[in-house]
Amino acid sequence: MTTAIPAVRIQTVTIPVADQERSLAFYRDVLGFEVRADAAYGGARWLSVAPEGSSVDFTLHLPFPGQAGPGWQHGVVLHTDDIAGVVAALRAASVEVSEPEQVGWGVQSQFADPDGNGFVLLQQG
Repeated sequence: MTTAIPAVRIQTVTIPVADQERSLAFYRDVLGFEVRADAAYGGARWLSVAPEGSSVDFTLHLPFPGQAGPGWQHGVVLHTDDIAGVVAALRAASVEVSEPEQVGWGVQSQFADPDGNGFVLLQQG
């Protein structure tokens, strides 16, 4: 027997970071993400960013007590129609990014943020 739940969607992916200002500079100034929220709450800071037009945002958050430290998030896929251009822009910003490689579902490359959180760039096709 299967159990169905009402429709859900992804709204936020938490990215664990050590320094929110450094991370903001990377996601905003290097990746070009827009700032969706930057506010104090309960003695902490709620900071979220997203690619323009994305329905999903990234919350750049200090690790919660008892949680693994920064850098454990891996495998988040960012879609692009111009992987060569994105790779070139990342390299121009001194970000280490792997050489694009052909895979069964398109062309992909990988990079990490300043804390080691890993991302996959994907150009489908």
